[in-house]
Amino acid sequence: MGGIFFVPVALVAALFWSNFAYEVLAVSVLTLSYGFIGWIDDWQVLRRKSNKGISPRLKLALQIAFAVVFCIWMIFSQPHNIITSIALPLSFSLPLGIFFWPLAGFVLVAESNATNLTDGIDGLAAGTVAIALLALGALIAPTSPGLMVFCACLSGSCLGFLAHNRNPARVFMGDTGSLALGGALAAVGLLTNSLVALFILSGIFFIETLSVMAQVSYYKATKGPDGKGKRLFKMAPLHHHLELSGWSELQVVAVFYTISAILAALSLALCQSS
Repeated sequence: MGGIFFVPVALVAALFWSNFAYEVLAVSVLTLSYGFIGWIDDWQVLRRKSNKGISPRLKLALQIAFAVVFCIWMIFSQPHNIITSIALPLSFSLPLGIFFWPLAGFVLVAESNATNLTDGIDGLAAGTVAIALLALGALIAPTSPGLMVFCACLSGSCLGFLAHNRNPARVFMGDTGSLALGGALAAVGLLTNSLVALFILSGIFFIETLSVMAQVSYYKATKGPDGKGKRLFKMAPLHHHLELSGWSELQVVAVFYTISAILAALSLALCQSS
């Protein structure tokens, strides 16, 4: 539950430097809410001294509940015709109307879980999220200075955690940190109409999630009479497969950081040119 050491600090700094802007306050509450879900899970793991925290159903139910509350706040606080249209490159937009809200809930839940899956190697989640937050903050700076400050503070806090907790890690981020960071990314992306950029920036998290889904699906599809199936990867998520294939943790992290930086540059070039 290492997230308790750096997430609250970032939120306090963001609120202070943004003069307690209402959108920063809303995103901070969502971030803390998702961090609270992770804290409950991490606490159960420590209390039971096992790998089992709260049930997946309860965790998902809480994530959906907080996502619904955040979406309701958006409905009453944001211009409806703007927030429900997704900005696309080349100045195009995709109006979704009422269908935007199921998508918004999905983005919040999916992004937090995808970030959570990436937290499996020392420094992997902290570094990749820091890069994504920094790029997202740079992208939205002209139109949302308050949320830009939020992204900068949370990115800096991730880097601070990384600097004092690099490989070999002494404190693990845990679900407390990873769920909070994923929720923060999603909330900022939704509020600033930056879902396309968020999708690009979340490339690493997306691939990690796909590797888990592919592993589970392939195992079930190849299950024989003995109840055992075949594995598509040596282990999922993908970073564990690379480890078991002979890569060191530092190699995996370095490659994933490089890819994250490339995706950040791509999102800035694509979205700022439109």
